[in-house]
Amino acid sequence: MDAKNKTLSEPLVSIVDDDVSVRRSTRRLLRCCGLRAEAFASAEDFLQSGHGAETACLLLDVRMPGMDGLELQRRLGETGRLIPIVFLSARASEEEERRALRAGAADFLRKPVSKEALLRAIRAVLKTPVNYQC
Repeated sequence: MDAKNKTLSEPLVSIVDDDVSVRRSTRRLLRCCGLRAEAFASAEDFLQSGHGAETACLLLDVRMPGMDGLELQRRLGETGRLIPIVFLSARASEEEERRALRAGAADFLRKPVSKEALLRAIRAVLKTPVNYQC
């Protein structure tokens, strides 16, 4: 299998965060660790991208302009597309965290999050070994 086909066969981690530095750094980290990753500036961008069907793990900010992370989680659930979600948030309330977890989020992490904690959460969803040396 060539490198391009191998990459396309890897599970996709989609990052949805309105903070450009978080999107870029997280995408770079995941790719350096051998994961396939795409980043989106908004929930709407993610929904319009067509990547929802292939996303194996969604890293999702809670508070964003327009549609927030909890609303995206709800909409995905309504469509029957149950993408495992790891929420990342710097400012979410405890109630927002409870709502996310009650609605089926795989994990809820507070920013700033360590590389190890983020990778552990993603790998738990993807069920693959963790490489902390990236």
